[in-house]
Amino acid sequence: MTFNDDTRLQGGKVKRRGRTTAIGGGAVGVTAIVVFLIAQFTGVDLGGLVGGGGGLTPIQQGGAEATPIAECRTGRDANADVECRMEGAAESLDAYWSAESRELGTAYSTPDFFLFDGSTDTGCGTASAATGPFYCPPDRAVFLDTAFYDDLQSTYGSSGGPLAQMYVVAHEWGHHVQQLQGTFAATDRSGTGAASGSVRVELQADCYAGAWVGDAATTKAADGSTFFEPVTRAQVADALSAASAVGDDSIQEKATGQVDPDSFTHGSSAQRQRWFERGYERGATSCDTLSVPASSL
Repeated sequence: MTFNDDTRLQGGKVKRRGRTTAIGGGAVGVTAIVVFLIAQFTGVDLGGLVGGGGGLTPIQQGGAEATPIAECRTGRDANADVECRMEGAAESLDAYWSAESRELGTAYSTPDFFLFDGSTDTGCGTASAATGPFYCPPDRAVFLDTAFYDDLQSTYGSSGGPLAQMYVVAHEWGHHVQQLQGTFAATDRSGTGAASGSVRVELQADCYAGAWVGDAATTKAADGSTFFEPVTRAQVADALSAASAVGDDSIQEKATGQVDPDSFTHGSSAQRQRWFERGYERGATSCDTLSVPASSL
C-alpha cells in the first residue's frame, strides 16, 4: 500500500523505547518466560495468550524512556522509511477505528505504540526481538521491533512489502479494539485447536486488519487528504502472504516438519487469509468469528 506523498502526518502516535533490563523473579517473570516461549512457536503476537488486563501485574519500566519518532512529516517519508511507515499506519488506523468503532458500538481510545531494539520491559514481561510484534493488554500498547520484518521474509516466507508490514500492525491494533470491546475477558482462550476461542480471537483480528485495508484509500488524514493511494491486488497479495506465513500450520511445519491442528492457537494459513479477505471485502461488521460454527471458520 502506497501513501499519498503529500499527505501531512501529525506525528506522535509512535514512540521509540530504549533498551531496558528485565526485572526478574516472581510469578510475573516465570509467566512471561513461558508466554514468550509459546509465542515463538505458535505465532507472532501475545494477545491470545496474555490475560485481558487483570492477569499480570505490570513490570516497573526501569528507566525505559519513550520518545516520539522524528522527521516523519509526510506520506513521502512513510513510503521511504519503515519507522515513518509505522507512524503513517498508526495515524490511518487511529482515524479508521475512531469512526468504525461507533458502527460497532465500542467506545474507542488510541493504543500506545512502541518501537524497540533488542528488548524492552512491558506489562506482559520482557519483550525481545525473537518475540515478534504483540499487543500487551495491561499496557494497552503495541510493541514491535522492526527487525521482525526481515524475519517475516527470511524465516516465515512472506513476500514482504509495505502492506505486509502494515498488516502486522493492523492485526495488533485489532487486538486493542477487542480489548476495548471486552472480547478478551468474555472469551475462553485457554484451549487450543482450529475452532478454539484463542483461534477465533486471532482470526477476528485478521478480519479487522482486512477491514482497515479495505477502507484505507478513503480514510482521511487531519489535513483532509486521504492517507493512501488505491490499493492494488498485488499489495493485497503481500498482506495475504504475511497472513499465510504466520499461520499455525506454516510455523509448525517449518519448526518440526509436522502439523498438529489440535494445538493451533492462531489459525491455519488458509483461515487467516480467508478472514483477512472477508474483512477487506465486507468491512469490520462482518468479522464475527466468535459465534460462527466451526465449519465456517
